[in-house]
Amino acid sequence: MFVDQVKIYVKAGDGGRGCVSFRREKYIPRGGPDGGDGGNGGNIIIEGDNHLHTLLDFKYKQHYKAGKGAGGEGKNKHGKRGKDYILKVPIGTVIKNAETSELLFDITKEKERFIAAKRGIGGRGNTRFKSSTNRSPRFAEDGKRGEDLWLELELKLLADVGLIGKTNVGKSTLLSKISSSRPKIAEYPFTTLIPHLGVVKLDDFRSFVAADIPGLIKGAHKGKGLGIQFLKHIERTKLLIHLIDVTAQWANIIKDFKMINSELHSFNKSLCSKPQIIVLNKIDLIQDIKGIEENYQAYFAKKDYPVYITSAKRGDGIKTLLLKVIEILEKIEKEQKNQKKSKKAIN
Repeated sequence: MFVDQVKIYVKAGDGGRGCVSFRREKYIPRGGPDGGDGGNGGNIIIEGDNHLHTLLDFKYKQHYKAGKGAGGEGKNKHGKRGKDYILKVPIGTVIKNAETSELLFDITKEKERFIAAKRGIGGRGNTRFKSSTNRSPRFAEDGKRGEDLWLELELKLLADVGLIGKTNVGKSTLLSKISSSRPKIAEYPFTTLIPHLGVVKLDDFRSFVAADIPGLIKGAHKGKGLGIQFLKHIERTKLLIHLIDVTAQWANIIKDFKMINSELHSFNKSLCSKPQIIVLNKIDLIQDIKGIEENYQAYFAKKDYPVYITSAKRGDGIKTLLLKVIEILEKIEKEQKNQKKSKKAIN
């Protein structure tokens, strides 16, 4: 089961209490204080893990508590530190405060860590309070309470390329052809009910990650057809491949194309600023391929969208498409590097 949004409660460990104790040795009947400090509590830590692809585990267990610090002891023995609780999440998990919706952290790398709830500090033992005016303090501190809060974890897939389009246009078939991903494929709408990721390797040195997003329908940005849950997974992509079924009527194709871009804009304006490649799919079912390609080229050239023809089922045109994808991704990456250099130079 694919789960991409959960709410959990986390509680860091409380600090242990400081100890009140005095030295009682054979030849030192009135020894000074020797109470040790309490141990610190454990942190709640969230860590990225490449091997995880869903937040399913958090759906069945929602409460997480780190270990408490042990109390201090006599002979200046400090209490043992409480054990950290490490929660592992998929790469691409966004962590928010569930009550305020404040963004706390974004896990984007393997082993990247965020302390979600900070430990309580152990209380000081009475040794700490000895002074010239108070040689025998008979008090110690309680440990500090560890932080606790409700968190919202939201998974947004980390992909370079997002495959978008209406239902049953061949997105899953294309992903299965260009990567090792094996999404469910069938000749009826809404076969894909969850996003799928696939690593596409063009050669030993060039590769990218593609995400197959379930078909979008009108009202998706409002949640219709689980649209919001799907649209958020293309927010991080650098490039969109917009698949079109060329067997459909021209008027319906243009209507659907405008509808999908309208949904992208309504959900997040930045999605429409991403480069798009138009892919005319299912050309194996068409006889006048050249005529159709010319018509589409004329329409989409005005919008600066490159057009490619493919048959995801047979594999026609896929290599040419992938070369264009790599070219655009490399250009975007180069521009991003130049922007970073410019910012560093300004600072």
